Amino acid sequence: MKKQIALILASAGLAVAATFTGTITDDMCAKADHKDMKMGTDEKCVTECIKGMNGKYVLYDGKDTYVLSDQKGPAKFAAKKVTVTGTLDAATKTIRVDKIEAAK
Repeated sequence: MKKQIALILASAGLAVAATFTGTITDDMCAKADHKDMKMGTDEKCVTECIKGMNGKYVLYDGKDTYVLSDQKGPAKFAAKKVTVTGTLDAATKTIRVDKIEAAK
C-alpha cells in the first residue's frame, strides 16, 4: 500500500519517502535464476555482474525491478532481502535511496 501511495504522489510531482522490500540483485539477472549463470552463489553472481559487466544494483520485489540511486551501499546486501527507504521516480523506476537495511 505504501508503494502505491508513493507511486501516486510521485506521478503527481510530489516527492514522498516510502519503504520498498525486496532482494538486492543486478540488472542483468534481475528476474532470472542466478543458477543459470553457473557462478556459484547468488551473492557471487550479483557481485560479478556488477563488477565484470558494468551492471547496476536493483531492488527486485518479486514483480518489478527498481534501479537504486546508491550503487555502493547495496554491495553488502547482494542477493539478500532488504528494506529500502527512499523516493521513487515512477517515470524511470529509480529509487532515490535514503537508507537500506536488512529486512525483518
